[in-house]
Amino acid sequence: MTKDVFDCMRESHSVRNFTQQEILEPTLTRILEAGCWAPSAGNLQPWYFYVVKNQEVKQKVAKACFGQNQVEESPVSIVILADPARSNEKYGERGAQLYCLQDTAVAAENMILAAHGLGLATCWIGAFDEVQVQKAVEAPPRLRAVAIICLGYSNEVHTPAKERLRVQEVAKFIH
Repeated sequence: MTKDVFDCMRESHSVRNFTQQEILEPTLTRILEAGCWAPSAGNLQPWYFYVVKNQEVKQKVAKACFGQNQVEESPVSIVILADPARSNEKYGERGAQLYCLQDTAVAAENMILAAHGLGLATCWIGAFDEVQVQKAVEAPPRLRAVAIICLGYSNEVHTPAKERLRVQEVAKFIH
């Protein structure tokens, strides 16, 4: 059973403590499919998802994340990499420097919302040594690590959502 997407946006939050309950392959596949459904510039889909379950590799990735233990302790960590060359072919430098990063970020958010809708918890990791992460997962040098999603079932007591800025504080309507 999945939740309404608006409920997922409102309720999802970063979790850093996970149970060791296994994530079933069909569930994991649905989450990865959500990433594949993300929009991308020119529909180039310049992303790769490295699904890390191996404990030794997760330890290497965690070390590259400056000791963020949730990378190592979550049942699955998904390293999301961009292929700047793919975006460069159609959009030049702007594609390589910006569009591929935007595209992979949208794919990551789709996966986070899908995971929450399926009852799983996530933590987006953005602080890491990009080259070390790339080496840890043995990605080709042309790929750029953009984000890591720790994935599993929460072992935390849910706290109320943080206060958010109101629409009136962040939106300007131009008529």
